[in-house]
Amino acid sequence: MRKMTVMIMSTFLLAVAGPAFPAEMTKGQKDECLLASKNCASQVDSIQKKIKKLNAEIKKGDKVYSPEELKKLETKLTEANDLLDTMLGLKGGN
Repeated sequence: MRKMTVMIMSTFLLAVAGPAFPAEMTKGQKDECLLASKNCASQVDSIQKKIKKLNAEIKKGDKVYSPEELKKLETKLTEANDLLDTMLGLKGGN
């Protein structure tokens, strides 16, 4: 009886905990993730991949983004490039 109870509880917990993150991000969530680094829990990218994505989004230009959004994307790109340079030892106090 005890084993059956543990199995049922385990199955229930797995079923509830399984869909913690959505499989696909909505356009709004993607934009928010790119522009404000919010709602990015399901996406873990390397710095190089983030730089590539930011460049691709910036290339879309004003057809997709407002001037303010483009400025934010460019700022994020600069920050990511600076971080990469620092990690590679190309920048910093060394």
